[in-house]
Amino acid sequence: MDPVLDIQRLSIRYPGALAPAVRDVSFTLGRERLGIVGESGSGKSTVGRAIMRLLDTAEITADRMQFEEVDLLNAPEKQMLDVRGKRMSMILQDPKFSLNPIQRCGHQIAEAYRTHVRCSKAEAKARAIAMLEQVHIRDPERVYDLYPHEVSGGMGQRVMIAMMLLTSPDLVIADEPTSALDVTVRLQVLRILDGLVRDKGIGLIMISHDLNLVRAFCDRVLIMYAGRVVETLDARDLDNARHPYSRGLLAAQPRIGGSREPLPVLARQDSWLEPLEADA
Repeated sequence: MDPVLDIQRLSIRYPGALAPAVRDVSFTLGRERLGIVGESGSGKSTVGRAIMRLLDTAEITADRMQFEEVDLLNAPEKQMLDVRGKRMSMILQDPKFSLNPIQRCGHQIAEAYRTHVRCSKAEAKARAIAMLEQVHIRDPERVYDLYPHEVSGGMGQRVMIAMMLLTSPDLVIADEPTSALDVTVRLQVLRILDGLVRDKGIGLIMISHDLNLVRAFCDRVLIMYAGRVVETLDARDLDNARHPYSRGLLAAQPRIGGSREPLPVLARQDSWLEPLEADA
């Protein structure tokens, strides 16, 4: 089966930057859950936004950026307006900054749906309410008419997820979708995303700094350091990571019942910029 997404030697440089934010990143995505992990500033979110073609001012180069039959590197913006939000969606981290504060939550979901699907306002509202129910929001009719400031952070995040998933996209990029949620809601959100991969066969990219989350949820993991992918491995083998940066991230995790000594600080080295031979 052909991959949903094929990225080869992707590099991204912001205007005025002395060095690229992302350098020679390569990976493919099938109908699976792919985790991208690393510290803040490692380039994880930049990769996701480049795939969505949301970096207007950045210089993006690649040998290949292919989403199904769409050449993301050369596709005109008119084509991207049809693809973005309909066939590929991005769940952003914080609903406070992603939802329009002066529009009701349900109206925003319905508007996003009608942008890509020709239907009546009544049909869009019905689909939006049904989707709110699917993301485990109780009393979805009431929530439909609430403003973003009237819902909790967890509910706002599920509103965002409903908006991004209503068009049944083939690719979903989830950028820290559970970072602001409590444990119970986090598990609900992960079950929703897992069901989409399993039942609808989508490709999912989970961007996160939470190693435990990607270990438990994802199929494969890319570990990024300073804009590069330094190691790629199956999520179940994450504890056996070999790159010194990967080992450092694992060692820096606090553990219940573990040592009470200060956690180790990464002793960074220039050699860490080189990926493992098996991943090069």
